[in-house]
Amino acid sequence: MAGTEEEGLDDLPPSAKLVFKVLEYNGSLTQKGIVEESMLSARTVRYALERLEDIGVVDEDVYFADARQNLYQLNEAKLAEECGETEAACAECD
Repeated sequence: MAGTEEEGLDDLPPSAKLVFKVLEYNGSLTQKGIVEESMLSARTVRYALERLEDIGVVDEDVYFADARQNLYQLNEAKLAEECGETEAACAECD
């Protein structure tokens, strides 16, 4: 269930790739926001976020507007490291 170190974004299931794209397009979102944007079930989004966190491309933070929820965002430094570019250059390679 947990990802290996060698696992990358290309190795993830389609639901995790969709969640990645939703975060890439919309920026930081709560799990509820990701569910609404992706139209995936809450359970599927939880699993996708877990897989994305396992490989280090998504970070979880406290959502200050409602501390019961978490805010999810892409880890730009990890993404830049994977593509071998700086953070600014990696944002341009989309």
